[in-house]
Parts: sequence; C-alpha cells; structure tokens
Amino acid sequence: MKAVLFDLDGTLFDTAPDFVVVLNQLRQQEQLPPLADATIREVVSNGARAMVRLGFGVDEGQLGFDDLRQRLLDLYLMHLAKHTVPFPGIERLLNQLAENDIAWGVVTNKPSAYTIPLLQAFAHLPTPGAVICPDDVTNRKPDPEPILLACSRIGCEPAEAVYVGDHERDIAAGRAAGMPTIACSYGYIDSGDDPENWHADHLIHDASEIWPLLQQFYLKK
Repeated sequence: MKAVLFDLDGTLFDTAPDFVVVLNQLRQQEQLPPLADATIREVVSNGARAMVRLGFGVDEGQLGFDDLRQRLLDLYLMHLAKHTVPFPGIERLLNQLAENDIAWGVVTNKPSAYTIPLLQAFAHLPTPGAVICPDDVTNRKPDPEPILLACSRIGCEPAEAVYVGDHERDIAAGRAAGMPTIACSYGYIDSGDDPENWHADHLIHDASEIWPLLQQFYLKK
C-alpha cells in the first residue's frame, strides 16, 4: 500500500461546528430560530445546497434558493476553521503514515475555494500528496474520476491505495476506482442511513481504528 485517501468533511475534519454557526447566523438574519446542532450535522456531508434546504425549506430552482446559498457560503468563508478540528485520532494517523513513507491525500466534493484555506489552517499536519476538489475534474464523487486523479498525482495504482469516507458515495467512488474502502460511522451520517449497507471493505467507528486496520490488512509484515 502506497497511499491513503480521505474524504474531508466528516472523515478527516469535524467541520460541522462551523456550519452550525453560519447556518444559524443566516437563519437569525431571516428571523428564524436556531436549529439543533445534531440536525445540521446530519446534512453537512451533502453540502451547502442540502443545508439551505434544511434551513429554509426551499429547493434548488425555487425563488430565493441561490441567494441563500451564496450568503451561506460567504458566511462560511469568513468563519472557516474557527471551530473545525481533526477528528480524534486523525492527527496521529497522518503522522504515522508520514513516518512509514505512505502518502495521504484528500478527495472531496468541497470546492477548492473552501478546501485549500481549510487545509492551510492545519499546515502543521504532514503535507498531503494530492488534494482533489470538484473543480479539478469533470465528474465528482460517486464517479471514480477524482480518486483516479489523486492516485495519478501521488504516483500509485488504485489497488495500492485505500479510500476512507463517511458517505455512501465515498464508498461507491472508491469501489468504482478499484481500491479497498473504509467506511466511517463517526462521520456525518444521514438520518435513516446505515454504513453497514454501503458494501465497504471495512467499517470503523473511530479514526484510531484506521492504523491498526491498515497494519493488519495492507502493510507488508
């Protein structure tokens, strides 16, 4: 194994606290009461459009949707990484990968305008070998294109990497790319969804489980 690739929101970083703040700020501007943190956390992996639908009951194409989405994104950019932290165990894992000459990378559906500043806020972490955002590809996850591009930039075959994610589309993308997959139940799981049904090769409940799992199944003894 030469690389471990990660989804960003809900897998590497707990970005939900910042989204909770900005969505509720926008609701306050619209004279609406705040939503519960847990309610917002469930939809963070589905992006700004899902948060606008949750927060204001309007869908894409409806009057006011585009304005609310842009205002949400503007607020988020101003609030980026104020409360975001790596999930417990992630920082140690990235250091373990670096110490063992295993590359790591990010493959996310979060646009680079938000992904790059977020990663720069954690510049003390080992440098990723690849960061692939939707603006880098024609097709975003669950299409395998971004994962294959990450492998190309790192210089490994898909079978020499593992993809880690907290959404069914992450696992679908990894499987379509031809690499082993790890589903994270600690991430932002939609209400009623069950990671057991995603057909990942492995299911973990804490990021601290990733390194022992890699040692057991993928690292040369």
